Amino acid sequence: MKKIGLITALLLSLLACGEQAETEIDVAAYRAEVMEWRAGRLDRLLDPMGYLTQTGLFWLEPGTYRFGAQADNDIVLAGDAAPVIGQFVVDEDGVTMRVAAGVDVRSDEQPVSEIKMQDDTMPAPTLVTHHSLAWSVVKRDGRFAVRLRDFENPFVATFGPLPYFDIDPTLRVTAVLQPYDEPRVVNVDTVIEGLGYHPMSPGTVAFEIDGARYDLEAYESGERLFFVFGDATNRDDTYGAGRFLYADGPDENSTTILDFNRAYSPPCAFNDFSTCPVASPRNRLPIRIEAGEKYDEALHY
Repeated sequence: MKKIGLITALLLSLLACGEQAETEIDVAAYRAEVMEWRAGRLDRLLDPMGYLTQTGLFWLEPGTYRFGAQADNDIVLAGDAAPVIGQFVVDEDGVTMRVAAGVDVRSDEQPVSEIKMQDDTMPAPTLVTHHSLAWSVVKRDGRFAVRLRDFENPFVATFGPLPYFDIDPTLRVTAVLQPYDEPRVVNVDTVIEGLGYHPMSPGTVAFEIDGARYDLEAYESGERLFFVFGDATNRDDTYGAGRFLYADGPDENSTTILDFNRAYSPPCAFNDFSTCPVASPRNRLPIRIEAGEKYDEALHY
């Protein structure tokens, strides 16, 4: 009991220190930083390799799939595609693409006739292009899929602006990592039925909002912590499956900052061609977090 009491006292002390530090931030400079982050967020979405150019996601079982614009293909591509582009040959080792004679398909700007597609779990994933289209292979839970992009997707030209809550400096809070005895792999659902997300978690982080204590399970993401969280705004103002948030790795005092003004919608808020994790039941907060990015159905295609 004494040990638990000491840990609790330390946690409360660190949170109190964090609250004091937060009141001392330069609010004007902080608001400018958040606005700069918002501009960068929009730029990343509008980038040709951002989420908005995604126009298809085709799950593959072992076998051979003919693809192109023609309606009798196994995979029918919209956009500026040749009637028959070629075939995807799928086995347990991955996906090989064979290109039909006379069709211009390129990788690293060089014409290809056959290529083993390196998936997105590998150091150098393969991206191939055909006119305004591009595609790559993703691997999730041992399953392969082809993700299609259209760099001339008209949705991109009309996209925006992103909706946000007003910036609230009080929702930039100090959090304390409470590590598990050992980091553990956790199982999180995704928007794809039967497909899981299995990040490594170092533990949970505890924080206070309006004097009440909450915690979220953290996921490792390089040197940073990643959170998929839900809150009561998911019912009306924000994306129903939850939002994403990154934080710096904890310092020597096991503390970090959760800045909910930088919470943002997952890619699935904009189209159905991603494999987003959803907020787990243990990461759904019982309060409204009125900070960060909102959801607008008009920005989904």
